[in-house]
Amino acid sequence: MTHYAKRRCAEDTMQETELKLELSRSGAGSLLKKNPFGASPTILQQRSIYFDTPGRDLSKRGLSLRIRKSGNERIQTVKASNDAAAGSFAREEWERPVADDIPVLDDPQIRGLLAEAGPRLAPLFEVHVKRHRWNVTDSGATVEVALDLGKVVAADREAPVCEIELEKKVGSPKALFALARKVDLITPAHLGVLSKAERGYRLLDSAPGAVKSAATPLSSEMSAATAFARIAAACLRQFRLNETALGWSHDAEALHQARVSLRRLRSLFSICKSLFDDSRFDHLREEFKWLTSELGDARNIDVMIDRASSEALSSRLQDARDDAYVAVEASLSSVRARSLMIDAIEWISIRDWRTQSDEQSLSDFASSVFDKFWKKVAKGGNNLIDADDETRHKVRIAAKKLRYAAEFFEPLYNSKAEVKRHRRFIEAMKSLQDQLGSLNDIATAPDLLAALELSDVAGAKDLFSAEEKSKLLKDAAEAHDTFVNTRRFWR
Repeated sequence: MTHYAKRRCAEDTMQETELKLELSRSGAGSLLKKNPFGASPTILQQRSIYFDTPGRDLSKRGLSLRIRKSGNERIQTVKASNDAAAGSFAREEWERPVADDIPVLDDPQIRGLLAEAGPRLAPLFEVHVKRHRWNVTDSGATVEVALDLGKVVAADREAPVCEIELEKKVGSPKALFALARKVDLITPAHLGVLSKAERGYRLLDSAPGAVKSAATPLSSEMSAATAFARIAAACLRQFRLNETALGWSHDAEALHQARVSLRRLRSLFSICKSLFDDSRFDHLREEFKWLTSELGDARNIDVMIDRASSEALSSRLQDARDDAYVAVEASLSSVRARSLMIDAIEWISIRDWRTQSDEQSLSDFASSVFDKFWKKVAKGGNNLIDADDETRHKVRIAAKKLRYAAEFFEPLYNSKAEVKRHRRFIEAMKSLQDQLGSLNDIATAPDLLAALELSDVAGAKDLFSAEEKSKLLKDAAEAHDTFVNTRRFWR
């Protein structure tokens, strides 16, 4: 008889039964003092030991194994991420009581899931928290609220933990987001995207920096709505990880990747707009446009610093960069930005915006997207050399959407021939984007320099020289010809 209790969240009920928020220590103190949850909390001291092999085989396969001691009780939990659970896109979790801090792998399914890792498992890191727990009931919904204050400990390093988890037990998942907004009224609450296991693994490595996008697991059997929700959540995760890295340092690559994540998300909204029958879509799209623009000046200054040809210009740009990054920090910490993250994850996860377009197969949906934007890029770029800056800008935007779409839906094209064609297509797209991006930098430089009052500084005119533009135009035209002649991987 198995000792495991199995909990499963199936693909089509992807309604975010859990929501995590990150708080400051002082913010957690304010929340405990005001206690908006209607009762005194139950307080527990918890210690969790996380296990893996020396080669981190579990982590590489999207698995985690922990033993948590709370009072006199020890519970062993095995978790599988969406793409790790027996090839399913469901998230699965197995729990069982254990007598001590040694993993018990007597269940056949768990042994199969962990493969040959069992004999090599060893403790890697621990999480120590003081948990304040409430059960909140309102309007027919019950939500378990857990405020964790403590630390992650790995070898001789440690990092603080200060987060609140909201888990829906009964009723509508909208109750989670109503509570999240109530918390944010008391103290700034940022969307949390790291599990405690991920915090521990990151602590074992060098300090994390900029985070690039990664492929989101998809299958051709998946609905377009589910694919959209998964990719959108991945974009938000990438943004929040880079936003956190920006909080540690004014790293240019972290800022760039934060902006990339928002641009990918905005492109996804545009690519998938036939799925939406909801007035909130336009509002969210405008809010993400605002947030992306708030990072724009800092990114543009970083690009100009890399291209600056004189010490005087570089020094003045560096001063402007410092001011721009202060403005970025203010925008990211604003109520507007925090509210956007909560609003977006609620809208994406609850998915009451579905239309009949959702009945279309994901492969057919992706092909229609590719055809649409390929035609825009192919036709719009026919005469890049003689076109005006605005026309080239429109081609650049269409090319960006096509490339992002190709990256989003890449997992659908996994045969050897499709993988090869996809790689060649992305290479052609990247070359075209690089040339169009450089042309856009030249086109926008005069206005940005004027706004910074740097137009007359030595070296300023080098940022938009006619000679460089002429060469880029020729290279862009050649890149466009290569793109048009590159075989389309979806056909």
